[in-house]
Amino acid sequence: MSRQAPFPARPTRLRGVPVLALAMAVSCLSGCAVGPNFQRPAAPAVDRYTNKPLPAATRSAASADGDAQRFLAGHTVPERWWTRFDNRELDRRVQQALQHSPTIAAARAALRQAQENADAARGGLLPALNLGAGATREKQSAVASGVPGGVGPFTLYNASVNVSYTIDLFGGVRRGIEAQLAQRDYQRAQLDSTYLTLAGNVVTASMQEASLREQIRATRQIIDWQRTMLKIAEQQQQIGAKSLSDTLAVRAQLAATEATLPPLRAKLAATRNQLATYLGTTPAQFDAAPLTLDAVHLPQDIPVNLPSQLVDQRPDIRAASALLHAASAEVGVATAAMLPQLTLSGSGGSQALQASDLFSAGTGAWSLGLGLTQPLFHGGELLHKKRAAQAGLAKADADWQQTVLVAFQNVADALQALEFDAQTLAAQATAEQAASQRLELTRAQYRIGATGYLNLLDAERSYQQARITLIQARAARLSDTAALYTALGGGWHRDASAQPATASASSHVSH
Repeated sequence: MSRQAPFPARPTRLRGVPVLALAMAVSCLSGCAVGPNFQRPAAPAVDRYTNKPLPAATRSAASADGDAQRFLAGHTVPERWWTRFDNRELDRRVQQALQHSPTIAAARAALRQAQENADAARGGLLPALNLGAGATREKQSAVASGVPGGVGPFTLYNASVNVSYTIDLFGGVRRGIEAQLAQRDYQRAQLDSTYLTLAGNVVTASMQEASLREQIRATRQIIDWQRTMLKIAEQQQQIGAKSLSDTLAVRAQLAATEATLPPLRAKLAATRNQLATYLGTTPAQFDAAPLTLDAVHLPQDIPVNLPSQLVDQRPDIRAASALLHAASAEVGVATAAMLPQLTLSGSGGSQALQASDLFSAGTGAWSLGLGLTQPLFHGGELLHKKRAAQAGLAKADADWQQTVLVAFQNVADALQALEFDAQTLAAQATAEQAASQRLELTRAQYRIGATGYLNLLDAERSYQQARITLIQARAARLSDTAALYTALGGGWHRDASAQPATASASSHVSH
């Protein structure tokens, strides 16, 4: 008995291709995507950062790093702001950190991941094309085949190209792409924030290192002088010119001063270890030239962005804006999931009873299908997902507002810190000069016997404290200058020329 083909032979033509093209055209011409269209909230309507207008410049001090600093309102912070300290070692450290820190590598990888996810999401706008091949062993009954006794068993070989396309009638796919692009912009802002934070940490730690070195040097000088005074006291005690109590007083003062050295050395070692981590190396491998306060130049002209520009400059605000954008798009995705979905599918290929007969005359087969799905009942799942997306949008908006408030607080704190640092440095410089003059006068009086050891030790103690405090005031002024640069965004605004995170130009309108 001859076997007949289980399916009627048809010419191998993909008749659905024109229909697919028409469906894609309909999708492209469909109305606006559902859900809110995003626009970043407006910056706070203020013209300054602090409650009261800042002076045009800080006061000056008769000390190293005592120059007045001028605030240049409306000027842009340079991207390589740390070079304003005019120190090659500092610049080298920051450059090494930006090139070798694992935190930078992780942020770059996260940006690449987000970009690939965004590129993958774009595939939802295009048809899915798959190649299929297989073999099926079957037997058909007489009822199914229309042949007495049935047909088979037989093996059916097939090879086909399958096409499916979901028409984006309500913009759910486009909103999904928009959300992924916003996530990409978030990771880009996070990378900029990592750059800015790392550079600020390196500069601040370097200033701390320089301050500790200067404090150690000053303490050693005082210890050397006290040791000399102790030898003189011991000699005078031996000849009966001074009492034992005088010698013990000098010895106690020397021991107290020596006790301040180990904590300073421990802080210096910890700071160097932290710097090694920032620069992407281990403490054992860290080999950087010592940094001193005298080698660091205090920037005198300080650019200060306008408040309206801060939201464009600060990476953390741009990151919050991107998350707000993504949350807005997710509302559209959740809304579109509740509406009808139209899917077009088609296939064309060949079916034969022998693998060698595939694609021969009379084996062609094709199919074309159009499916409409309207969600009716999902136990409230889709509705609650939409409400969750709306709540997420409200949260992202509140997070953006909080991020902006904190950013303005950071700038205000840094600006006022510089103003008060200048006042503190001037006062400490005066105190150090007075303590130095008192010490010289007391030493002269002591040499002629006009005063005793206790007065000399008290003058020496006052000078030691004033000198250490002055060093700390100099370092604080340098560190707070770096803090202002970072609070203003540090020049990291590379995405200003990047494309906005939208699936189409029409989706970047009012919220």
